[in-house]
Amino acid sequence: MPLECEAYIREMHERMEQRPLHVLTLTPFYPSNRNEVAGCFVAEPIKILESMGVESSVQAVHSWFTEAMRANTEYPAQWMRYASLPGGIGLSSAGAFLFAGLLSKARHLHARKPIDLIHAHTPLPCGHAASLLARQLNIPFVVTVHGLDAYFAKQVKGIPGEWCRRMTRLVFRSASSVICISEAVRQKVLDGADGAYPTSVIYNGVDANVFTPRNEPDRLKILSVGNLIPIKGHALLLRAVASIMSRIPEVCWDIIGEGAELNRLQSLAAELKIADKVQFLGRQSRESVAEALRQCTIFALPSRYEALGCVYLEAMSAAKPVIACRGQGIGEVIEHRKNGWLVGHDDVVEMADALITLLEDADLRNRMRLAARRTILKSLTLQHQAERLSDVYRECVA
Repeated sequence: MPLECEAYIREMHERMEQRPLHVLTLTPFYPSNRNEVAGCFVAEPIKILESMGVESSVQAVHSWFTEAMRANTEYPAQWMRYASLPGGIGLSSAGAFLFAGLLSKARHLHARKPIDLIHAHTPLPCGHAASLLARQLNIPFVVTVHGLDAYFAKQVKGIPGEWCRRMTRLVFRSASSVICISEAVRQKVLDGADGAYPTSVIYNGVDANVFTPRNEPDRLKILSVGNLIPIKGHALLLRAVASIMSRIPEVCWDIIGEGAELNRLQSLAAELKIADKVQFLGRQSRESVAEALRQCTIFALPSRYEALGCVYLEAMSAAKPVIACRGQGIGEVIEHRKNGWLVGHDDVVEMADALITLLEDADLRNRMRLAARRTILKSLTLQHQAERLSDVYRECVA
């Protein structure tokens, strides 16, 4: 090859290396004008990635059965609706409808600013749409699995569920990488595999500059943050709190979150005669959650179905002892009695014992809270998450 051609090729490679990597992000989770905290685990690393030479064009999506959404000013994104049949019956085909709506937009974006990689969040519908777009644009794609139900077996039953499982397997087979937010999720992906998928684990990170520590409050206070749905374990925690009142009567409990269980939980609190000790605060802003974490003594959420649980990481970043359930993704982060506390799900007695131990032993709480903060700073900040994402991206486009 002539030396002039070799020099030209080297120059072109150098230019490509200098050009920021351009990622098209497809996600159903993203902050919007209706919910500023939804999808922060997707949006926040994107800001960090910009400083690492990774530019993102975000296409946030929702089905036409939901209310129209617009971008949140802090997290720019294009929002669009996609066609879908109602309920689980339409999930396996929703990616094809989403692809049809996105193709023209993606082609225009690619012509104006070449897309190096597509990052889809959830295999259906975004992963399916990404696989079709990647084929059209001749670029790689990766997909992140955020839940333990990697194949939608719990969401969709019967024949539609089997369609979802088949489509999900196709998405995983064609992806350059299947990113899992915990080892528990990766195991679920591999358990349902009909072949070898290229998987990697990237834990969600937390903004350690927002979720910061403060000295313990004077009053003993428990905090929970999570949707008011049965799997989050609020009812179990209500019973556990009621059972310790005779021993620790000064304790109170704040609950941040909204959901269909609100009335039932309020009735249960009244029935257990602790309604005056429990505050249901509804949905709160990111800043309000961070402040609530600073003002609590311990954080407890006995959720029995968590792929990881960002709120546990946020509580640990705020240097709070965290109580969570064994067998969940967060169990990969929490070392029992060292940087957190693990209990069995649906075990009121064990939960009550954990509350009593932590509320009565200030020295243990202090050791645990310091260890929790160190755990986050060591490997679970947004910076760590963004670095790992950048590595996966660059490996896939190499």
